[in-house]
Amino acid sequence: MKVVEAKVNGLILEPKTQQNIVVLREVGGERILPIWIGPGEAQAIRRILSEEPFPRPLTHDLIALVVEGLKAKVTRVVISDLRENTFFASVLVSRDAEMLSIDARPSDSIAIALRTKAPIYVNEKLLQPPPSEGESETEETPSRELTDEEKAEQLRRYLERLNPEDFGKFQL
Repeated sequence: MKVVEAKVNGLILEPKTQQNIVVLREVGGERILPIWIGPGEAQAIRRILSEEPFPRPLTHDLIALVVEGLKAKVTRVVISDLRENTFFASVLVSRDAEMLSIDARPSDSIAIALRTKAPIYVNEKLLQPPPSEGESETEETPSRELTDEEKAEQLRRYLERLNPEDFGKFQL
């Protein structure tokens, strides 16, 4: 499995279904991976991204504190697979010369990676090209480069047209 490093590119609340989507984007590239997540994980990720303090530790904070207390380190998170419309991920923890791979939901893995400042990797087969200019609902002239705001709007419209069930169509 070939993996590429990714960063959280955004967190979107899909207006029609009120579902949260975390969007990962490959580092140094344009491909993305949208993942539908629960409201609790979305809130945790949103608070970490905005550096909003928590009055009490949440589950992801607790995990980070336990790992640190055991003199270990979260070295990376890997979003590795998609089976039957479900994404699979692992949190990799190292301590001395030992490495432990812990099966986890991608949303929890991402929140833990953000909390511990660990890199996030994605199986390259899961990444999708960004929406093309032809998929945009805005009328742009082909000779002009899109602004960041226009790209964000284009991505938002692309994601609004996606259904979680569509992900089961991909062959890995």
